[in-house]
Amino acid sequence: MSYEPPYDTYRHPDRPPAYDHMYPWQPQAAPPEPPAHRRAPRAPLGHHSDLRVLRGAYRWQRRTASLAALGYFTLFLVLSAFAPSVMTSSVTDGLPAGLLLALIQIPVTWLAIALYEHTARRYVDPIADRIRKQSELDAKREATR
Repeated sequence: MSYEPPYDTYRHPDRPPAYDHMYPWQPQAAPPEPPAHRRAPRAPLGHHSDLRVLRGAYRWQRRTASLAALGYFTLFLVLSAFAPSVMTSSVTDGLPAGLLLALIQIPVTWLAIALYEHTARRYVDPIADRIRKQSELDAKREATR
């Protein structure tokens, strides 16, 4: 390893570019541009908003289904605690309203599950499929480089 003084302005082709910072007046070489046919037409998966859209759709789906089931259950508990006369009143012969509301809770839970499945198929799954296909294309593109 030989020492090259800082006043040496001749650049030997074998000299490493580590000394380039010593001459700020010399133009810096720009990094080479990739060929146009190999450039990705869009940014890779992590640099766009599809994942944010998917998270928002999934969040909406969870909230809708959870509020359907938990809202009815909360209504049942509030009526049990603060309106016992409503819960003990008879709807039909020998069937109190509280028991009827408790039995209706099972179909409401099924409705919440059906709502969750419907929103998953209609909103969340298409976004997830689009992201999955795009990530496969991005992976193939990266593998060919």
